[in-house]
Amino acid sequence: MEIITAKYAGFCFGVKRAVDAVFDLVGKKTGSHIYTVGSLIHNPNTNEKLAENGVGIIREDAIDEDLAAAAPHSIFVVRTHGVPFSVLEKLRAFTAKNPESSILDMTCPFVAKIYKIMKENTSENTFTILIGNETHPEVIGIASYIKGDFRIFSDFETLENAFEKNLIQTIDNKTIILASQTTHNLEDYKKCKKFIEKLCTNASFFDTICNVTETRQREVEKLSRECNAMLVIGGRESSNTKKLYDISKGNCPETHFIETARDIPLYIKKMTGKIGIAAGASTPGYIIEEVQNTMSEQENFAQLFEESESFKKTLNTGDTVKGTVTSVTTTEVHVDIGTKATGVLTLENVTDDPQAKLEDLFKVGDPVEAVAVRVSDIEGIAVLSTKKIDAKNNWTKVVEAKDNGTVIEGKITEAVKGGVIAYALSQKIFIPASQTGIPKDGDLQTIVGTKQKFKVIEVKEDRKRAIGSIRVVAREEKNALIEKFWSEIEVGKTYTGKVKSLTSFGAFVDLGGVDGMVHISELSWLKNVQPKDVVSIGDTLEVFVKEFDREKNRISLGHKTDATNPWTLFTTQYAVDSVASVKIVSLMPFGAFAQILPGVDGLIHISQIADKKLGSPAEVLEKGQVVDAKITAIDEENHKVSLSIRALLTAEADAEVAE
Repeated sequence: MEIITAKYAGFCFGVKRAVDAVFDLVGKKTGSHIYTVGSLIHNPNTNEKLAENGVGIIREDAIDEDLAAAAPHSIFVVRTHGVPFSVLEKLRAFTAKNPESSILDMTCPFVAKIYKIMKENTSENTFTILIGNETHPEVIGIASYIKGDFRIFSDFETLENAFEKNLIQTIDNKTIILASQTTHNLEDYKKCKKFIEKLCTNASFFDTICNVTETRQREVEKLSRECNAMLVIGGRESSNTKKLYDISKGNCPETHFIETARDIPLYIKKMTGKIGIAAGASTPGYIIEEVQNTMSEQENFAQLFEESESFKKTLNTGDTVKGTVTSVTTTEVHVDIGTKATGVLTLENVTDDPQAKLEDLFKVGDPVEAVAVRVSDIEGIAVLSTKKIDAKNNWTKVVEAKDNGTVIEGKITEAVKGGVIAYALSQKIFIPASQTGIPKDGDLQTIVGTKQKFKVIEVKEDRKRAIGSIRVVAREEKNALIEKFWSEIEVGKTYTGKVKSLTSFGAFVDLGGVDGMVHISELSWLKNVQPKDVVSIGDTLEVFVKEFDREKNRISLGHKTDATNPWTLFTTQYAVDSVASVKIVSLMPFGAFAQILPGVDGLIHISQIADKKLGSPAEVLEKGQVVDAKITAIDEENHKVSLSIRALLTAEADAEVAE
């Protein structure tokens, strides 16, 4: 075993500065009560030591209550992650009333820099996109300094999904601001930045991941590729440690997140090869040393163990063993498994068939592979099960499915806290709610009893636990459909799609995983109308491709055709000398305009309104009135129609005279 510790492990400058400052205050014994606003750092061991030295905590969610109980001579230490502006204001108000109290701001300089960026660059005319964990104290603090609209996205995937749902329509004409949590995964942030650069021409980018985080992530990226196993040390609440763990896990499946040496899995201590050790920025040096010493001691022990012939192989419950049958009776089969204990097989651990006989199934000398289900050193026996082997082999299939990215199908058997259970390959596989495809706060019971396709995305060998994702398969299938769509698209091709959203300038239509836009000028022949006047969300629409840009994922669609052209409809229904019922839409000094069909108006000149001279059309007509009029002329080139009410009046008079 070779132990390799990352060069950049443990306290960063900001954390060390804060921890040293608080312990320095404790050592000075100033007589003031010392409080940290929230946990000083995300490491339980350090926070426990602070508590042991009398350092209290002011809770953000109960700050009014805690400040009311605080002593008038207190020192409030603002933690490294910073605090929301409203919390800082309340601390300042307390110290203003109690001059003996003070505030020691230990906000990480990199976090404070983001506060400054937000104060100076955001406004009502900006839309800020912040990449990070929305529940993390640092992100909550940063958000409090943002002016104008903003959204927090946990990673590139959630950002991309939001824009697919047309978030971009809510930020028209606003300057985009992009920043991130200081400890965010660097590669993920680069994806976000590249994505926004393609979509928005007016974006401002602030690369706010601290250089310490970048250095550690790059080092762990390299180290995890070289090692057989990795131990990543840090508090469970530590964001930067979690990022290191995720990076390492992506390269080295045998990566373990531990807080102290006590959390090191036993089998890791017995491994050979290279073992890497990394630690988050809030991990004290003494904890790293404990882990190093524990692994070094185990390394020496393992060496002695291998070199010694006096040790006999030990057996633990759950171990798989191979042995040879030494005796067979009607009730038991004894197996030599190479340990101090004798292996024992009973019928119930061999088969579910009550009619079966052990004498028919086993002979002395037969090889046996089984799982130890109970080991008793006192009795000197190990109860074995060959039935367990099937389950173990199926676990191997689950691990292989994860390694190969195989899509498997299983039945959702129940909804549990935080997700659902799928049964596949004779194993129970947990699918978190976030990976089911069910919307947040949706009803997971809706998929219980259904068969679902999913992938195994994580396996925990020590607990024989597998985690799956329906969402990954759905996304891959969607991406495949999208690729197929783009490979087949061409100008002029028609689609039937559903209206997904409306804007002031047109409608977005879902063509089957890919959206296209129908501009208002292509949506209707009528003028001065809004998209909402023509279609509604959910409407089915026949469209055709006018142009497209694969790189920019843009498709321009057309909808209106000559068949729906109001002028075409008019000329097929009417001709000169036809009589139409028309609606007066406007009155002018020289006559009245009347609607023949929606989109086609005709002019009734003042001389053609009545059989007498008029001073104004309003003497006999009013807006909205419906009258009969004769079409006296059609200008095909300019799409103009002349109408006459008088022609009908004259015809009636002539008829009366003739009669």
